[in-house]
Amino acid sequence: MANQTFTRDELRKYNGQNGAAAYIAIDGIVYDVTHSPAWKNGIHHGYQAGYDLTDALYKVSPHKDRVLANLPKVGTLVGEE
Repeated sequence: MANQTFTRDELRKYNGQNGAAAYIAIDGIVYDVTHSPAWKNGIHHGYQAGYDLTDALYKVSPHKDRVLANLPKVGTLVGEE
């Protein structure tokens, strides 16, 4: 995993829009979903990349955290919630 850290404000820049990479945070780990077909233009089932989606993953997603093992880890989320 990369040693890069992201604040919530920094993470929002990685929303998959206008050529930006698409990153999401889950349980404090930031994952790169840029090349995932399920995250076209940084959007997946109404969720936008660039955010901490921990709650959505565990409360809404049918696949829970099984898909995370296939995603590149790019860093950690730091700072207040």
